[in-house]
Amino acid sequence: MNYQLLPLIGSPAQLKSLSDEQLLQVAGEIREALCEIVSDRPAHFASNLGVVELCLALHSVFDFSKDRLIWDTGHQIYPHKLITGRFPEFKSIRRKGGLMGYPNPVESEYDLFVTGHAGASVSTVMGLKAADDLLHPEQGRKSVAVIGDGALPSGVVFEAMNNAVELNQDLLVVLNDNKMGICPRVGGLGKYLDRARTASFYNGLKRDVSWLLNRLPVVGEPTEKLLSQVKDAVKGFLHGGMLFEELGFRYVGPVDGHDLVALREYLEMVKDVRGPVMLHVFTEKGHGFKPAAEDPVRFHTPVPFCRKDDDSVEYVKKASAPSYTDSVSDAIWSAMQRDSRVCVLTAAMCEGNKLQKIRDDYPDRFFDTGICEAHAVAFAGGMAKAGMRPIVDIYSTFLQRSFDHIFQEVSLQNLPVLFTLDRGGLCGPDGPTHHGVFDNTYMRTFPNIVVAAPGDDRDVRPMLDYLLTIDAPSSIRYPKTNVEVVQRDVAPIELGRSEVYRWGEDGHFVAFGAMFPDCVRAAERLRAEGLDVGVINARFLRPLDTDTLFKAIESGFVITVEESTLNGGFGSAVLEAANDAGLDTRLIRRLGIPDRYVEHGERQELLADLGLDVGGLVAAALASAARQSMARQAAE
Repeated sequence: MNYQLLPLIGSPAQLKSLSDEQLLQVAGEIREALCEIVSDRPAHFASNLGVVELCLALHSVFDFSKDRLIWDTGHQIYPHKLITGRFPEFKSIRRKGGLMGYPNPVESEYDLFVTGHAGASVSTVMGLKAADDLLHPEQGRKSVAVIGDGALPSGVVFEAMNNAVELNQDLLVVLNDNKMGICPRVGGLGKYLDRARTASFYNGLKRDVSWLLNRLPVVGEPTEKLLSQVKDAVKGFLHGGMLFEELGFRYVGPVDGHDLVALREYLEMVKDVRGPVMLHVFTEKGHGFKPAAEDPVRFHTPVPFCRKDDDSVEYVKKASAPSYTDSVSDAIWSAMQRDSRVCVLTAAMCEGNKLQKIRDDYPDRFFDTGICEAHAVAFAGGMAKAGMRPIVDIYSTFLQRSFDHIFQEVSLQNLPVLFTLDRGGLCGPDGPTHHGVFDNTYMRTFPNIVVAAPGDDRDVRPMLDYLLTIDAPSSIRYPKTNVEVVQRDVAPIELGRSEVYRWGEDGHFVAFGAMFPDCVRAAERLRAEGLDVGVINARFLRPLDTDTLFKAIESGFVITVEESTLNGGFGSAVLEAANDAGLDTRLIRRLGIPDRYVEHGERQELLADLGLDVGGLVAAALASAARQSMARQAAE
């Protein structure tokens, strides 16, 4: 692609000098850059195609070198990156050491927060606005939050909007309405927005009508009732309910989000309006690239493809092995087929969690709550109390948003809700917002909950089936990677019991979760070097198999291995149990995610950096064996 204007834009300030025709050319070049990126790697695509004009309009009207802008969620940040001085680095996006696929303050002053989860934009922009008004009132900084209709139902959004009206902040919320999250949106609010799309343009007319009607003389009670009914009728005629104005926002819209010239005019119109304003912009996810517009779900993060001259695509063929997500989804489907009490709840992640077949085959037992994880967990608690066996299928990193409800509505009530935590571990190019590395720690804090992880694919189905039979809350975590199988006579799943793959003379790897196959490979390499290291597939973090673990600790060095944070994780649980039992813990070593946020990169690259690949495991075992030898010599 011969880019003519995009390479010349080092700052959004340069957009202000461009003609409308040149801005439209920039929009076209941005779309070409997006197509070029997805030709060789998975990247967020359809969502970025949909906000090109909106991004250009915002930066043409505001000066975000001093004004404030938060994108919610940040996977629609690519056009913003391209016009804020990062075009030369754009080809590095989502690669190790390159640009992050989300906003990143380290990269640019135009990125204020790393926004990978949905819903917090209004709250954070309000905080920025409050601080700016207190510290620098003379600067008159503007504050803008761009939020999608998929994120809008998140409870924190309405908490923030309620507070914004109370504070009467000068705040602009741009509602980017494309009728989608990753999948099509769900719920009553979505239906309301559908009605709003068909309404004529509205600019706070309710207030003007109310002013006029309130000027009429007050007469008796019947007349007051009549006037109230007239007001409601006029409001309904003008716009279907005016939800946002009833909350206290000045509503403007709906506006065509792909009419760049009109968008700039509307943004200029609302730029200096006092008080909180909602600008409703409707866009098309995948706009400008026909295949993505026709199938935005598939093109949300598509596999690499080549774009043909007729705008059709040819996918870059890669061998596709089943993933742990596929394996868990299949196991859930089978459980639902056997037991009519089993149901599934997810939070706008039907596609990501591979639940389409379950949704289609068991629609009455499939519940998509939208991006409302806290609600999903509390909802599941109610279902379990009434006798169902709910499975809450949510990414590990997103389940964090429902922490209090896991405590209050599930653990405290000791209800049989099964949490299936997808992306339990490093999420590769999605980076620190999506790495699911904290669940071992936060799940094990709660009484009653059984915390488990399959060591390989042969553990998945029997573990899920078993946990659906116990009368207690439970969780399974599994990574974003292809399944592996360790050939062995598989031990049956028993509560709180590990599986001994092989006892060792010198020491043991104790793997919690899908690091088990790498531990087996490392042990095989070590045996070739003369070191006899056994492998234990822990399977359970809570309750812990202390009998097996203590036997391993007393026989030699022990290395715990987990794709999770070391702080409070599986290794910590082993150390705590050994300490409580009065065992010598000096030869216990923990391997896992250190006390820092891990940046983006391919999963295997990140594991290698952290010493969690086979080479790192081998090195750790050799070091532990050396320490053990020195300790024994000193004892003699």
